[in-house]
This record gives sequence, structure tokens and C-alpha cells, in this order.
Amino acid sequence: MFKTLRATLLTAAVVVETGLSLVGPACAQSSGPDAALGIWETANGDIRFEMFADDDRYAGRIIYGALMVEPDGTFKRDVKNPDPALRGRSLEGIVFLTGLTWDPEDQRLEDGSLYLAPRGETASARVTVEGETMELRAYRGTPMLGRTLEFRRVGR
Repeated sequence: MFKTLRATLLTAAVVVETGLSLVGPACAQSSGPDAALGIWETANGDIRFEMFADDDRYAGRIIYGALMVEPDGTFKRDVKNPDPALRGRSLEGIVFLTGLTWDPEDQRLEDGSLYLAPRGETASARVTVEGETMELRAYRGTPMLGRTLEFRRVGR
């Protein structure tokens, strides 16, 4: 009886594993790197940006950021920038996300750099798009220790 049960469980495990290996990649498929192009916004509207192609890489440009706007509605200056020559520039329209390249195996944009203007710091970044939802993961060192922001598409 135990041999029959064991054989049944092993057969079931093989069937499930085979099914997952066939279904998994199909479910993980993305439309490619151009799926990230467009206008993206957080659920609460605190951040809005545009993803665009930059030669063979992808980048993001700020449209609006709650922490980047003065009470009168004008954009703040980049006063925390480590480069003194850039501290007087407006944060309006800055390219804050750069260098993203497509990883066909992981089906995401990786190896990017994210400029955190309110702190004047830079972090590594990667982007995953599933339908009309984008996850932007920012981290230093290892992605496991990072933070993920979720955005929804609001325009093409």
C-alpha cells in the first residue's frame, strides 16, 4: 500500500511540476520593455512620471512629486544634489530614473539608477510591468533590502 501511495504521490508531483514549468513562463510573459512606456502614477497621486526610451535604455522623467513642490505650486530646487553646480536647477522634469535595460530572462527592466532628489542620493532600480501596473524597486546593494513602489498607468 505504501509503495502504491508513494508512486501515486511521485506521479502527481511530476505532473504538477511539468504543468508549472509549462504554464509558469507563459504567465510571466510581458509585452517586452516597451510595456513600461507611458505615464505612471501612485495610487494616492503623490508621484507622477513618464517612462521613455533613451537610445537602447529606458528612463523616467518627473511630471509631479508631492515632496518636490513648494506650497505655491512651483517646483523646488535640487538643493541636496551632491554636484554643487546642479543645486540651483528646478526639479521640474528632471530625469530621475536612468540606465534601465531589458532582461529577457527575468522579463523586467534592470540595472537602472534612481535619483532620490529630496535626499540627494542615488539607489539601484529595476522595473516590472504586469498589465497596467508597474513595480519600481529601489535598493542599495541587494534588491532584498529595498523598497517597492507600485504605480498605475494613467496615459500612454
